[in-house]
Amino acid sequence: MSLVEEMEGAKIVVERCANAEAGEHVLIVGDWRSEETARRLAAAAELIDAEASVALMRPREHDGNEPPDPVAAAMQEPDVIISIPSRAIGHSKAAKQALENGARFVAIGTLSLEGLMSDGLRVDFDELAPKVERIADMFTSADSARLTAANGTDATFSLAERNGNALTCTVDDPGEFTVAYSAESNVTPVPEGTSGTIVFDGSIPNLGIGLLNDDIRVTIEEGRVTQIEGGREAAAVERTWNRYDMPEVREAAELAVGMNPKLTELDGDFINDHGVYGTVHVGFGTSANLGGETRTPLHFDCTLRSPTLELDGEPVLVDGEFQLF
Repeated sequence: MSLVEEMEGAKIVVERCANAEAGEHVLIVGDWRSEETARRLAAAAELIDAEASVALMRPREHDGNEPPDPVAAAMQEPDVIISIPSRAIGHSKAAKQALENGARFVAIGTLSLEGLMSDGLRVDFDELAPKVERIADMFTSADSARLTAANGTDATFSLAERNGNALTCTVDDPGEFTVAYSAESNVTPVPEGTSGTIVFDGSIPNLGIGLLNDDIRVTIEEGRVTQIEGGREAAAVERTWNRYDMPEVREAAELAVGMNPKLTELDGDFINDHGVYGTVHVGFGTSANLGGETRTPLHFDCTLRSPTLELDGEPVLVDGEFQLF
């Protein structure tokens, strides 16, 4: 690894993604597994005369779990939060409260030193943003979405009165949230209007799973998974759901399109796989931070490699290829 390239990536995160400025308080939230990456980000913040601090916690058990109270309290004060724990907290209540308090929030769950050197960070975010925003606007305007694939996927989602979210990898204003560098457009569907079959053939870049060895087939009725089939990874998902005495953890909470043109291959890593160009991921569990109503201790995502996505009958993706640009 190259310290020079690591610091170059850290500077992009701090200066370009977070738009941190001299005198601002930048809080880097991580855990024991991400301490070295947190050090690089803190150093990059100090180089521009920002006030950098680091909060490290015990790794959470699952993505979407709340941070401990002292870390949650620390998140309520800074101008900028850069979140890099090995189990993502971007869907937590603490994150939502921080945003409501005016923090600019850059979520980069599982960001490693290798990730600081990724080509995904070296994309032209200004050029990319209008495309991400266009898909988000289409999510906002659409009443329904249909997701299909050659692997047997065929599911419909009600999007009536839902607003799309454009995660352009940069935040400029108080209360803005993004995920760098996995550019994506997403929306939270209306649970009662979501049904069908989805065959996930890519990855689950959460829960410690990564790239899938076997396809996972889920059946969704009125917004919740009623059946899950597959190999060991499907069994691991089922065990995770069973850990929580809440049927809402099985709820389809997010429909998202990966849009970073420099991310071309799934590798099982959270920050890469959410942004792989032309993929779709569907999230389960908490939707409250995306515009929905559901709050659970869990949120994780599953990806499809070559999906076809239609909004109100208009094709956005066909076999993983964008039809609009």
